[in-house]
Order: sequence, then C-alpha cells, then structure tokens
Amino acid sequence: MEPTNPAPANPGMHYLYHPANDACPLAFQSSLPIPKPTTSPDEANRYAHCILLLHGFSGSSAYFARNYRALSERHWVVAPDLRGHGNSGRGRGGYHVARLAADVRDLLAFLRAAMPALESIVPVGCSIGAAVLWTYVELFGSSADDGIRGFVFVDQAPLQDRSPALAGNGDDDDEWGPSRAHLGCYDEATMRAAQREWTEDPAGAHAGLVRSCLGYRHIGPDDDDDADRRRRDEEFFTKISERCDHVWLARLLADHTRYDHREAIEMIEVPTLVLAGRKTGCFPLEGMEETVRRVERRRPGLARMEVFEAGHWLFYEEPERFNRVVGEFVDSCVSLVQ
Repeated sequence: MEPTNPAPANPGMHYLYHPANDACPLAFQSSLPIPKPTTSPDEANRYAHCILLLHGFSGSSAYFARNYRALSERHWVVAPDLRGHGNSGRGRGGYHVARLAADVRDLLAFLRAAMPALESIVPVGCSIGAAVLWTYVELFGSSADDGIRGFVFVDQAPLQDRSPALAGNGDDDDEWGPSRAHLGCYDEATMRAAQREWTEDPAGAHAGLVRSCLGYRHIGPDDDDDADRRRRDEEFFTKISERCDHVWLARLLADHTRYDHREAIEMIEVPTLVLAGRKTGCFPLEGMEETVRRVERRRPGLARMEVFEAGHWLFYEEPERFNRVVGEFVDSCVSLVQ
C-alpha cells in the first residue's frame, strides 16, 4: 500500500512504487517514466544506462534535488527511498543493513523486468547507502554479469566502530582507531548516546546531524555568516528526517555501526570511485581511503578517490563538481562494455 500523503517528486522526476519480496511498498524517483511511453528504438536507448542514487541515514531521495537535472541529461537516474525512509514503508523489523541490501536487489530486478533495454547500472551509495552496497556485494556478489558496471561510494568508511587488530587472523590489518573510525559514534557508549538522542530528543538529533554533515557548519560558525542559508539548509534536511520513525532509526543505527565491510569490499570486481569531504564531521579521510586500498588489494588500478572541499553531504554542497565527476565516471564505466 502506498503512503496516503507522499512527498512530491522533484521537477522532472516521477515518484513510483514497487513491492519488496515481503510485500513492503518501496518508493523511488525515476527521471524516466515506467513503463516507457513508446517502444521506439530511440526511446528504449534512454533506459540503457542507469545511475542508482542511494541516500544516507534518515534521508530520502529528496536529498538529490541538486543532482537530478544534470545527471539525467545523459543517463536514466533512479533514486529509491530506502525502507523506513521517505515515502517507503517499513514492514516488520526491517531495521537491518542486510534488509536494505535485499531491497536494492528487488529494485534492480524490478527495473530489469520493466525495462529490458537496461544494460548497465552504476550505484552511488552515500553514507549508509555505501554500507548497503557493500552488504549487497557480500550477499549477492559484484561483477559485470549482473549489470553493475561500477560503484561510487560517498563519505563512508567501511567500519564505523573503533576496533583493535585481531591477532592471528591471517591479515595485515592495523588497529582501527580514531584516525579511521567514525568521529562521533564509534563504540557501544557513543552509539547508545546517539540512540537516546534520536528517541528522546529528535529535534536535537536533527540539528546535530546538520551540524556534522554540512561542511560549512561542522568546521565552525564563523566560516559562514549567511543566516538565511543556514536556516534553509537546516529546514531542508530536518523536514526530510522528520518523516522517519525515530525508534526505527535508532535500531537501524545500532545495526549499521556493527558492520565491518572491509573484507566484503575486496570482492568488488568493477571500477570504483570514492568521494570524500575534507570538512566532513563523520569520518577521517584515512578511513575512507581504506575502500580504495581494499579494492586494489586484489585488483590494482581499479579504484581511486577524490576529495571535495565540503562535508558529508558533498553532493549538496558541491553539486556541480559532484554531478560532473559522477557523470564522467559513469561514462567511463559504460564505455568499457560498448
């Protein structure tokens, strides 16, 4: 069943729904209608290459309002509301990263069935969206055989918690400490504190999220004296996260922080681009560089990283550069199979 008061689609986008394998209604925005209005070859070709945008924790597909127009000029753009976010339902439970990864598999199957012309998909995972994709790789694999031609991971390290090195594990991993782990939620105590804030003081949680994720807010109040900009940005992101059930989010947070994706990343077999914000309040750059290191452990030259002068939501703060870099990367991935 679809929500009774769904958020509107962005201009030029279509809000659509499909059921997950547990019948939970999942919403997504698409730059092209489904089903397509004609069957002409030219029309079918517009559905050949898809950019899949995955938002972060407590967000929705509305996050990408500054990216849709530019990215859809050459490619089909699809952006889901993850389960429990935006216009999507929750179902029973569902507050697990693995459940969200299964939902991505269901969405891709739906898109392939609806649009047989679909040849290639490049997912772009932002924040927890990256964790969902790493879990997808661990559960379902990653190769060009499933139509995924590349990955973009945005401002997320593969392990959020701090963790000591495990002696005798046959690996050469160093201790995962403050130089790599999340800056504010990195162990049991800080995770419990974050859960209490989301459930007992949602307004404070929303404000804290904005301060840590917008680079110009994180590095200090004196960096930007535009009060209207601060107000508009805070209202934009708060309005989106307010649509989520805060207890459900707290449960998802606990699951998310426990995942260690480092070994799963080594399974990636397609070109990989990591985008990081120098002013992020979430992860050190060294933590995000780990994704490149892990991909290249088995496949040298397959991954690279670019650093933005922005925060965690770099797609929002530097949209022109984000749109250009992602568009060029997708073009390069598509050219490998043409």
